[in-house]
Amino acid sequence: MSAEPTDEDCIFCRIVAGEIPSRTVHETDAVLAFLDANPLAPGHTLVVPKAHHETLADTPEDVASDVLTALYELTPTVERAVDADASNVAFNNGSAAGQEVPHLHGHIVPRFEGDGGNPIHALVGSRPDLSDEELDDIAEGISAELEA
Repeated sequence: MSAEPTDEDCIFCRIVAGEIPSRTVHETDAVLAFLDANPLAPGHTLVVPKAHHETLADTPEDVASDVLTALYELTPTVERAVDADASNVAFNNGSAAGQEVPHLHGHIVPRFEGDGGNPIHALVGSRPDLSDEELDDIAEGISAELEA
């Protein structure tokens, strides 16, 4: 494994380093999971790569895979631990998407019947009215980017 990049000003890097205490719930060589200090629900858990990467695009594929594996394994465990009915699992990927800490982190937010929360489709105020042609152009553009 190569040297882990860190950012001394990053709160998550400081948590990974043990400089700031956390309520750690899971740890591997590549990933740390801990309860959010400002939870949206009981059991709100953050899963971070130990190495400092700001967004998914900055994260090496193997590290992203480790983060997703931890989310996959932890989600049902967190739900059972707090007797949740479901959960939202999400990334705020970049500041325009609401990412407050510039260190990749996935959220597991337990959900409960009648908790007043909304589905992920409620994240934006209004939806774009896209034509079939615009949707086709976007799909083609994404495919072209993948092939590049």
